[in-house]
Amino acid sequence: MSTPPLIGQLIEALRCLPGVGPKSAQRMAYHMLERDREGARQLAEVLNEAVDKVGHCQQCRTLSETALCNLCASQKRERSLLCVVESPIDVQAIMQATDYRGLFFVLMGHLSPLDGIGPEDIGMDLLAERIRNDDIHEIILATNPTVEGEATAFYISDLAREADIPCTRIAHGVPLGGELEYIDKGTIAHAFSGRRKL
Repeated sequence: MSTPPLIGQLIEALRCLPGVGPKSAQRMAYHMLERDREGARQLAEVLNEAVDKVGHCQQCRTLSETALCNLCASQKRERSLLCVVESPIDVQAIMQATDYRGLFFVLMGHLSPLDGIGPEDIGMDLLAERIRNDDIHEIILATNPTVEGEATAFYISDLAREADIPCTRIAHGVPLGGELEYIDKGTIAHAFSGRRKL
């Protein structure tokens, strides 16, 4: 028996989520249609609204519903500290695991010449402008400890050195090849508190 076209489209659409293969997508689709149509409607409405209304913070580039995210708009943040991360979920991981009180800059990726991702693709020009124009006393590099994350950190440390701004790197309590969103809070907290100068 072949899958009806709309169910097939739903299954295929669910596969855009990370870690969702054909079987998981099929299970999700059938669950929503068999047991939770109201939940499916709510998911569709919220997803549609989020796609329409969530953009990027004009200052740090994290996901935000307003021009400035809550962190950048807060007067209680330490504006002389700038933590550079690869993705918005890394901001959440650090905020939940540490008592970091500074600001962030979200690259939305990392340098990867083999994939054709260069400095301009991840906002290095905007970061360089912030380094030049803002009163930053320390840049904390919290890119993922992957080959690409390390290359990105090295590139940013050069920008900081040119501007004569101290640059630190979070400690490697995080395993090489790991990604911050999948690491436990204790490991992130330990790595963050043990950051070192580059």
